[in-house]
Amino acid sequence: MLVTKQPVLRRFWYPVMPSSRLGDEPVPFTLLGCDIVLWRGSGGEIGCLQDRCCHRTAKLSLGFVEGDRLVCGYHGWNYRSDGVCVRIPQRENPENVTGVRVQSYRVAERYAYIWIALDEPLTDIPEFPEAEESGFRQVHQFYEPWQIGAFRLMENSFDAAHIAFVHRKTFGNADQPRTDGHRNLKETSYGFEAYNESRVKVRGEVAHRAVYTNSSDTVRRSHSTWYMPFVRRLQINYPHGLIHSIVTCATPMTDRTSMILQWVYRNDTEADVSSADVVAFDRAVTLEDQRILESCDPDVPLSDRDGEEMHMHTDHPGVVMRRMFSRLLAEHGEIEHRTIG
Repeated sequence: MLVTKQPVLRRFWYPVMPSSRLGDEPVPFTLLGCDIVLWRGSGGEIGCLQDRCCHRTAKLSLGFVEGDRLVCGYHGWNYRSDGVCVRIPQRENPENVTGVRVQSYRVAERYAYIWIALDEPLTDIPEFPEAEESGFRQVHQFYEPWQIGAFRLMENSFDAAHIAFVHRKTFGNADQPRTDGHRNLKETSYGFEAYNESRVKVRGEVAHRAVYTNSSDTVRRSHSTWYMPFVRRLQINYPHGLIHSIVTCATPMTDRTSMILQWVYRNDTEADVSSADVVAFDRAVTLEDQRILESCDPDVPLSDRDGEEMHMHTDHPGVVMRRMFSRLLAEHGEIEHRTIG
């Protein structure tokens, strides 16, 4: 499955950048192969338009913000957040404009991030319970493009078997590679929940501070949620009561490039563990993932007839993902429904 070839994927919300990244200037972004531009008007409203002026196709992201309008940097045409052109300065009556517009897109702010839906959404922006619970802080970790398919990162997020090998320098235990994978997987309308318990080895001074342990060996109990198409929440529970809940989003820019956004909720304080240490530990882990995932083919087969990928018992969550995507695409007339595994 190549994400830019499936129109139904336009009908989901995607985080595209931290709210703090949107200042006084328009910012371009590519979502599912579509070039868009975002800006914040003087009243605080965010606009999101196709990054293409309808006059001579110049990129609107090369323009500037004036009040609540986005002004094309080529000939000064003014656009509202709904995409309607309201001023053409070269005319005798510049405000006398009708029937001129560019495509606009839905935009929302939540969890200190900006979310975009290119078409009518099938679902709401995911709910992360820790965001509303007292006693949790939010730590922003990173926002950067990876040369991976978004689907690959989601499968990897539920792949218990890779931990022992990919993460052998941070917390994996290559001496005990056997795992039962994720248990009690329960499908929802657009995703699933699953549980996992793993014995891990915590390595390094920063890692020990981040998870409150002086011992190398500990148990990680996790409750993971997949929100179709490419958002994962991993709530990790440690024996001493620490909850470390990671939200990872793989926002598809192109078939091979994804913007990876990650933040975490923790039931402790900055005085307990610095945000810098929290970021450093998780950052080391994700860099190990990145190295491997950037070598994988972004075109994920949705049925056994589509490719030659083999499976083992710990691949069950990924196989369920493939089945659910196959069903989604079939329901919207994009493929014939087929099963895998």
